[in-house]
Amino acid sequence: MSRSRMMSENARLVEVVLYVENAAITDERISDLTGLSMAEVKAALKEIKDICQDENRGLVLLEEEGNYTFIPATDLYDRLRKSYGRKVDRRLSRASLETLSIIAYSQPITRKEIDKIRGVSSDTIVRILREREYIKVIGRKDIPGHPCLYGTSRKFLIEFNLKSIADLPKLGEIDQLRFKKEDSEEDENDGEEDNE
Repeated sequence: MSRSRMMSENARLVEVVLYVENAAITDERISDLTGLSMAEVKAALKEIKDICQDENRGLVLLEEEGNYTFIPATDLYDRLRKSYGRKVDRRLSRASLETLSIIAYSQPITRKEIDKIRGVSSDTIVRILREREYIKVIGRKDIPGHPCLYGTSRKFLIEFNLKSIADLPKLGEIDQLRFKKEDSEEDENDGEEDNE
């Protein structure tokens, strides 16, 4: 077995921040949390990524749209699925799975935009999906009321055996039209309902 190489202090610090945050974060946020310069953060992230790959670790560093997080190595997904993956089929209703797929394909998306696509209120389902950590608030929409914007979580990727959102199956033309969000302004009540 080859000897593990020593990680630099900066890389160790960034690794801990990624672990403690337990969600994908930007390099700017890592810089803010650690006090490291952007150049130091980028060097540390590269070092972590290289070590994870070179040493065949159980976790790999994923960078997606400027956000960084740890995910399980893809060759472990089948073994992890026995304990973590199939729960999703038993625990989520058809309506929950429909809502989750709308969020996955249309994120970032507000609750009212989800309602428009589904044609019914999604308050309870969105709450359940948040409680079960399949989705999370990823920001606020810059319109009156500032409603929450929802996106999928790392747990969603793991349980659906996806390396990233880009690995979702491609939608047909009809589904693409159905999942398309309308860019109309939402009323202020929506923001109040979505407030934390």
